[in-house]
Amino acid sequence: MLRPVLLLSLFAAFPLAHAAAPDLSTVAERSGYQATGRYDEVERLCAAYQKAYPKAVRCFSFGETPEGRPMLAMAVSRGGALTATAAQQRKLPVLLVQGGIHAGEIDGKDAGFWALREALDGKAAAGALEKQVVLFVPVFNVDGHERFGKNNRPNQRGPVEMGWRVTAQNYNLNRDYVKADAPEMQAMLKLVSEWDPLAYIDLHVTDGAKFQPDVSIQVEPVHGGDPALQPLGKALRDNVIADLRKQGSDPRHFYISFDKTDQPDSGFVDSMSTARFSTGYFPLRNRFAMLVETHSWRDYPHRVKVTRNTIVSLMEQFAQHGAAWAKAAAEADVRAAKLAEMPVSYKTTERSAMIDFPGYEYTRTPSEVSGGVWTRYDESKPQKWTVPLREEVVPDLVVQAPAGGYLVPAAQAALLEPKLKVHGITYKRLATAPGKVALETFRADEAKLTATSFEGHQLASWKGSWKAEQREVGKGALFVPIAQPKSRLVMTMLEPHNADSLAGWGFFNNHLERKEYMEEYVAEEVAREMLAADPALAAAFKARLDSDANFAKNPRARLDFFARRHATWDERHNLYPVYRTGIAY
Repeated sequence: MLRPVLLLSLFAAFPLAHAAAPDLSTVAERSGYQATGRYDEVERLCAAYQKAYPKAVRCFSFGETPEGRPMLAMAVSRGGALTATAAQQRKLPVLLVQGGIHAGEIDGKDAGFWALREALDGKAAAGALEKQVVLFVPVFNVDGHERFGKNNRPNQRGPVEMGWRVTAQNYNLNRDYVKADAPEMQAMLKLVSEWDPLAYIDLHVTDGAKFQPDVSIQVEPVHGGDPALQPLGKALRDNVIADLRKQGSDPRHFYISFDKTDQPDSGFVDSMSTARFSTGYFPLRNRFAMLVETHSWRDYPHRVKVTRNTIVSLMEQFAQHGAAWAKAAAEADVRAAKLAEMPVSYKTTERSAMIDFPGYEYTRTPSEVSGGVWTRYDESKPQKWTVPLREEVVPDLVVQAPAGGYLVPAAQAALLEPKLKVHGITYKRLATAPGKVALETFRADEAKLTATSFEGHQLASWKGSWKAEQREVGKGALFVPIAQPKSRLVMTMLEPHNADSLAGWGFFNNHLERKEYMEEYVAEEVAREMLAADPALAAAFKARLDSDANFAKNPRARLDFFARRHATWDERHNLYPVYRTGIAY
């Protein structure tokens, strides 16, 4: 029989988390991180954490999914702030940690519960919760999480079963930050507007090849966003990477995906994410975003441990630097209200450096199945790859900001107003008609639509330029001022040549369609009248016939030459239905 003193010492050897295991342990923990729980576990744990730590945890719902499930978040702090108002009053930085945006990549859910329990029990990130609020969303894509199955991620080792990548409405939420089609994204953006997190942490599991590094950590602003925030973003990234290295990981600062698909020797290319992704979106709000990608071929216990380590590191970094970073973000808000220009796209240059990258021996042989090349890795034989890394990212297209802002005609207000609201963008509806005013308009000199839809949209490429013009603006138009903290987001959404603008997402494709036509027999008469009345036009028509053989043998194109120059041509064809103005209304 064990003596009482010995019994006490044995129990004392277990961490406090195990003492609370009946209430706060996860299916993952109890299975040795072979399995993960269903969403009812999230509901149970959210309530249980609040009950176990009533002064430090608040469990609440911030939305409902299309299938009727609650979207749950936990506010965790020992600084006396469990509401957004209290966090703002106490000037506590908010760290939003989000798991399960792709619900098959579920490491973040189990790691987050683990890390927060340790922090609450004083076993990790000691004292950090006094200096911040951690807003934890265990599962963003809740309906996708409940599309549970064993074969949902064939290129991932564990857990045994997992959720599905997209929502019940088939949206990929990590393509939805700007267009905000999904109800889940609309709920998330309202949560973000309410709490104004200083950093948004997006927890994923990467796809791709077999190699040794177990995680990549990418942060913005580093390549884009407010230039003064970029060194801070780099410091956040490098500090977390250093913490992970101390714990045995091999983190990388770029997305570990080959330049050429399935070709290890092609190396890697760093880039600036566009605004459809979390790391492209939050710099537009002058806030930090981190993309955490554990490696899918590492087993689930290892991946959850690395993700837990990342969350703990972030809490420690925020405890140390959060106040200074929050001050810098507030200063960036002030600068953004005076924005003069901004890049609307970025590119990675061809400049490269050779790096040593830990991989495995592999072969690439002709495949009798696919007819292509089959890449096979031998994980028993580690190998150093010497491959190129391109990581110089520079602005591609820089656009001047309008002096005043943007005018959205009343006819488009119902379409755009909900988008402006959900992003927390300042605007106002004009109570009276300005009348005919000087402004800038954009006409597409060239517009191309994608052959197939993407995320429910036929994407559009608008090419053209802004030109001075006078146009009638009526009552009920929306004025969106450029002088606001979210000016970068405003320009991203409303400058049509940006790939993630609303125009780029196809919201205005109707304005690229020709709606009125001239019948051929009428066009024949009209063309002859125009040729007789305008010698310069006749000369231009002849020159086109002589120089363009395809035009010359195309009757429809020849008649269209005149239709486009006739007074009946629709002057609104290819006109972008949002204007720029130099006046602040």
